[in-house]
Amino acid sequence: MTQTSAHDIVLAYHRAWTCGDVDEAMTHVADDIVCRAPGADLTGKETYRGFIGAFAPNLTGLTDIASFADGDHVALFYYPETAATTTAPAAEYFTVRDNKIAESVLIFDRLSYMPTNQE
Repeated sequence: MTQTSAHDIVLAYHRAWTCGDVDEAMTHVADDIVCRAPGADLTGKETYRGFIGAFAPNLTGLTDIASFADGDHVALFYYPETAATTTAPAAEYFTVRDNKIAESVLIFDRLSYMPTNQE
């Protein structure tokens, strides 16, 4: 098996899902992924696919802030732009094992992505 850096794997995953290609993104995810997200702990690739797949169509743009890697750990910071917000930052901390994303901690303000109440 070809060894690819954790940073490259995470960036390939991130580019894929943020461009709407959830199928391609999932090729970088372990079958038994564990994701800690605001309000939910997600276990397993299909559960994670449903979570990412539900959000990806809402993206209207993306502004990357930074990425950092330390061995098998990668942190991403970015602004996922939607109809509701362009200024709410998100952060993800990944652990890569055997060239797949095995763990993710996802941090964002859920309320920022809710539709605004219009009267």
